[in-house]
Amino acid sequence: MAGAIAVFEQLLPELVRVLGPDEPETLECRSNMAYWQGEAGDVAGAVAAYERLLPDLARVLGPDDFETLNSRSNLAYWRGLAGDAAGAVAAFEELLPDLTRALGSDHSLTLGVRNNAAQWRGETGDAAGAVAAYEALLPDVDRALGSDTAHALAMRNNMAKWRGLAGDTAGAIAAYEELLPDLVRVLGPDHPLTHTARNSMAHLRGEAGDAEGAVAAYQELLADRLRVLGPDHPSTLDTQSNLASWQGRSGDASGAAAAFEELLIDRLRLMDPDHPHVLHARGSLANWRGEAGDAAGALAVFEELLPDFVRVLGAVHPQTLVTRAYLARWRGEAGDPDGAVAAFDELLPELSRVLGPDHPSTLSAQAHRARWLAD
Repeated sequence: MAGAIAVFEQLLPELVRVLGPDEPETLECRSNMAYWQGEAGDVAGAVAAYERLLPDLARVLGPDDFETLNSRSNLAYWRGLAGDAAGAVAAFEELLPDLTRALGSDHSLTLGVRNNAAQWRGETGDAAGAVAAYEALLPDVDRALGSDTAHALAMRNNMAKWRGLAGDTAGAIAAYEELLPDLVRVLGPDHPLTHTARNSMAHLRGEAGDAEGAVAAYQELLADRLRVLGPDHPSTLDTQSNLASWQGRSGDASGAAAAFEELLIDRLRLMDPDHPHVLHARGSLANWRGEAGDAAGALAVFEELLPDFVRVLGAVHPQTLVTRAYLARWRGEAGDPDGAVAAFDELLPELSRVLGPDHPSTLSAQAHRARWLAD
């Protein structure tokens, strides 16, 4: 990616000198450079580059030219990845009437922008709105592109995901059960989207109360990801983490601790010690050791871990606040109920402010505080 950017950076001045700044080939080079900036991780740079490019595209090519419209779509996408989900939704929805007028309602870019608008609507917290948008979109996609296209299957996967996040676990499971045979038939059993859907299905099965079913599903998925991707692939490691978590939630705290201990070794071998995945594995290992009976050990690890979360992610990052909640809980479990209550008293206002008063982590902290207060 960095190499691609370097090539475009070298090429652009020559194109400007030889062809001029308004030549379509020059504008295309600027568009490509903006795209690869984003792909290389410079999301803010991609947004800025598209914002500079779009007035020139509209002036030279016209507001209804495909390149202009496509660049508006790209700008909205990178804006969302830069953290402005609401701005992305607004930009996609502002673009849609122009796409429909210029390209037609069945054009792949029009349908893709509707998909992106639905996806980013979910990212704003409106999971139900995302589901409604996908319910309206999917019949049009099936009609225009075909129900067995990769795009249609990916959108069905997105709708199932947002259905689960909207609280309709049973509906999401039913959607995945209907989707998975089509994914296997069309894309194959080892396609990344097939594996992604299986991962989501396993998680939802656990959330529906079948923790043992989740463990079995993750065990099957892990075997396939090890075979297809290898032991060091991020998706394989994430599956190991999910399997370990559901082992614990199924009642096997010792097994979960052992699994996270193995995972932590792999994370540290492949990642910087300050990587969030490493920090998460350390916290999960400590928690399940506590659940297995070593409350003092869990407390000691969380006391070491919290400063690292603060240093790496910041004091008010949600994961830092959750780590503080674990520390308070295990302080109580280790025999210091007054210390636990004091820690929760200090933490709860920040949890309510950052995550919201009805967030599961906030409600869990309130419950643990009440327990230790009663003791």
